[in-house]
Amino acid sequence: MQPHRGTTILLLGIIACCGGCILAGLPAWVMANNDLTLMEAGRMDAEGRGLTQAGKVCGIIGTGLTGVALLASVLIASSQGS
Repeated sequence: MQPHRGTTILLLGIIACCGGCILAGLPAWVMANNDLTLMEAGRMDAEGRGLTQAGKVCGIIGTGLTGVALLASVLIASSQGS
């Protein structure tokens, strides 16, 4: 049985939320999806399920915040050029 990576996933998710970095948010999201699938199949230690789910949520939020910030930047830049 594989050990869980909940702590790593949560750390990436928190970095994504605090720093708004999509380079941390997307990996947290993808890793969490893969790990949760393995946990459901019984091939990964399910003890880290809570950490993994929290990291996934933080990764999703961080990715969303980065997207909103990028969109706002584009809109502000385009309005300044007019």
